[in-house]
Amino acid sequence: MNGERSVFQNILIYLGALFILIWSAGPFIWQFSTSLQLDKALTEGTPSLIPNPFTLEHYYNAFVEKGLHHYVLNSLIVSLATTALCLIVGSLAAFSLSRLDVKGRFGILTVILSVSMFPQIALVGPLYLIASDLGLLDTYTALIITYLALGLPLVTWVLFGYFETLPREIDEAARIDGVGPVGLLWHIILPMSLPSLVTTGLLAFITAWNEFLFALAFTSDSDSQTIPVGIANFTNQYYVPWGDIAAASAVVTVPLIILVLFFQRHIIEGLTQGGIKE
Repeated sequence: MNGERSVFQNILIYLGALFILIWSAGPFIWQFSTSLQLDKALTEGTPSLIPNPFTLEHYYNAFVEKGLHHYVLNSLIVSLATTALCLIVGSLAAFSLSRLDVKGRFGILTVILSVSMFPQIALVGPLYLIASDLGLLDTYTALIITYLALGLPLVTWVLFGYFETLPREIDEAARIDGVGPVGLLWHIILPMSLPSLVTTGLLAFITAWNEFLFALAFTSDSDSQTIPVGIANFTNQYYVPWGDIAAASAVVTVPLIILVLFFQRHIIEGLTQGGIKE
């Protein structure tokens, strides 16, 4: 009886996993299929998942005619810079609040978290005026500073929670060996927190990579526009090139999938290890 119940439970688990996989991967598979079909096939009454005939015309249009590679480069620069700054500033803030004697640290954390509660639409106007007064429109700097402010609360909170799970005996042993706070952070805490750093870094990168509203408001030149704005520029008043948009969307989604698959072990450790660390 127990054996039959175990088999039934396994079947339910696999069916549930299959449903989640189809639900999550289905939109991307359909988008990828759309990018390989001719325009006339996309407007037919009955859509088809299998391209017939197969074409790479939309990828040619996206890269050669619409300059998708320029937008990809801009997004890469902004996202990498944002991720690096989020990890540097966030790790310093989380370490200070977790391991140093800071009064009212939870109040400070609450203030940091409250910054992320403001809706973006309420911030874009004032930030646009500030960027305009400082001459930062159509620059990477405006986007990086804005994305840093958006991603830093999450990074700080996640790293603070992970640092709190690390044994305090490590700090005492480091002090006995003559290691100061900076050495403790750089040589001990950060190496032990690699899974959490990877997780928060990936979240900051994805946030900056996909952000649209601020990039649309702060940039009007293709030399500084990022991928979401670049793809939005594919359309015109009378025509929406669904195939070209699908090709561009597939191209910019693949790096994120590769990053998640490559760092999946560290991501799982970062999300779960803190709860079981002694």
